[in-house]
Amino acid sequence: MVAPDTRAPDAAAGGPSASKYASKPCPICSKPSAERFHPFCSKRCADVDLHRWLSGSYAIPGRPEEEEDGEAQDEG
Repeated sequence: MVAPDTRAPDAAAGGPSASKYASKPCPICSKPSAERFHPFCSKRCADVDLHRWLSGSYAIPGRPEEEEDGEAQDEG
């Protein structure tokens, strides 16, 4: 008698949860990513990324502010 397959359906079929973390490299050092620290390879790389966000190294560009007529020249 064959024992039933107790793995998750996706993992048994090679679906999305089967090693999906190893498909992309760590964005900091390009080593293979680890499931525990996804998308990074280690806690160190995750901390480096967090520091970059908190220190302002990463910035999401916005629209440039436009000066409205009259408001920028109220000085006199």
